[in-house]
Amino acid sequence: MIVGIIPARYASTRFPGKPLIEIEGKSMIERVYTQASQSKSLNKVIVATDDARIFDHVQRFGGQVVMTQSDHSSGTDRCWDALKQISSNTRYVINIQGDEPFIDPTQIDTLATVLQDEKTELATLIIPVNDPEVLFDYGEVKVTLNHRMEALYFSRAVIPYIKGIDLKKWHEHHSYYRHVGMYAYRTDILEQITQLPVSSLEKAESLEQLRWLENGFKIKCAITRFDSHCIDTPEDVEKVLRLMNKQ
Repeated sequence: MIVGIIPARYASTRFPGKPLIEIEGKSMIERVYTQASQSKSLNKVIVATDDARIFDHVQRFGGQVVMTQSDHSSGTDRCWDALKQISSNTRYVINIQGDEPFIDPTQIDTLATVLQDEKTELATLIIPVNDPEVLFDYGEVKVTLNHRMEALYFSRAVIPYIKGIDLKKWHEHHSYYRHVGMYAYRTDILEQITQLPVSSLEKAESLEQLRWLENGFKIKCAITRFDSHCIDTPEDVEKVLRLMNKQ
């Protein structure tokens, strides 16, 4: 059984109340829930929130929702809190970003394909990078892989460094990928990683997945062809709408 969990908190520093903003007649959280519910791989979709306004809103549009603690530092921790409140026969949890109102359901299905091997501990999505401007954008998280499509390292820097080649041509000499922020966790692994202390690599790059790698867990990667369009600020709403209308 695979459950999709959408962490949604009200108190965002850059955009308070973000899950409840209206985008062309529907709230963002309802749009995410509707898109995720179209996935062929999920047995259930649940919103995990710490705010009564979001909880009541999800119930009003007919979605499933659970109330979690308010002190979680990450969506991963909120997923574990929610999982403890629902069915015990869940094998995998997919953490679906609550700020991507136009997420393509097939992205979820792509990630779910790597869960067919029940040895998979953790999984995430990646997308090829063919633009040097994106490659050298420190806001974009890159990932380097082994031959089993497992992550060796995630970084805001560009890895590997290609000696003797113009930086603008690096993408012509190596297959680079950037991270698309959706995670799948085997439930026993989810419990374990939420008990880990913050690691030195995680602190350095501000990337929670480095905590898992630093502690020896394996993260399987699947390639998606769909880009990720997050809404982090009020200004992002119009930008995302323009991008989606072009597709």
